[in-house]
Formats: sequence, C-alpha cells, structure tokens
Amino acid sequence: MDKIAKDVGDIQSRLLDHRPIISAEVRYFVREFEEKRGHRESRLLENLNKMVPEANEQMLPTDLEGMMSDVVKLEAANHMAERVQQRELEAQQSTQLQGNMERLKDEWTDFLKAQQRLKEEVDEEHAKAVGQLSTRYTEKKKDLTKLSPL
Repeated sequence: MDKIAKDVGDIQSRLLDHRPIISAEVRYFVREFEEKRGHRESRLLENLNKMVPEANEQMLPTDLEGMMSDVVKLEAANHMAERVQQRELEAQQSTQLQGNMERLKDEWTDFLKAQQRLKEEVDEEHAKAVGQLSTRYTEKKKDLTKLSPL
C-alpha cells in the first residue's frame, strides 16, 4: 500500500506540478536574453535613462512668469475672438431674419393679390347671378301682369 501511495504521489507530482518545467523555461529565457543579446537592452535602457533628464532640461521653459503672462494674453485673445464670432453670428442671423421678413412680405402681397382676384371673380359671378335672377323675375312679373289684368 505504501508503494502504491508513493507511485500515486509521483504520478500526481509529474502531472500537476509544473514548477520544474517553468523553472527550466525561465533559465532558458534568462540565458538567451543575457548571453546571446549581450545585455543590449540594458545598455539601451541606460542610454534612455540619461537622455530623459537632458531632454527635460532642454524642453521645459525656465521662465514660468513669462509663460503665465503668455497664457493671460492667449486667454484675452481667445475671449476677443469669441466676441467677434458672436457678433458675426448675430449679424448673420439678423440678415437671415431680414431676408425671411422680406420673403414673408412678398408672400403676403402675393396672397393679398390672389384674395383680391378671387373676390373679384366671386363678385362677377354674384353680379351675373343677380342679373339672371332679376331678368327672370322681371319676365315673371310681365307674365303675371299679362295673366291678371288689374
């Protein structure tokens, strides 16, 4: 029974314990990285580490007060540009409003002309109908006067 437990333990460690394989892969990777590349990456990182502070010294402005005054000037210029933009927008809207008002006036005059024309047509039809009715009634009156002598 002890032998079976030992065999089961060995089988379990071979199947489920991946530490020996992983440690061998890590050793292989380190050997490849350090030996074959000759510490090229570490030299590159050291060079970059030296270049970063130099770039910071060259790129960063040393005159913070001058930079702040520039920021204030830029804000003022931005504010003025916004005001000019606002005025242009208002002017554009007012010209559009005027154009719309003129278009509406033209449409209104066209509408009034059409209404006047329709009114005249109705008046003509009414006058014709009144004329026809009056002639008909005068004829009827004549017929009545002929029939009843009084």
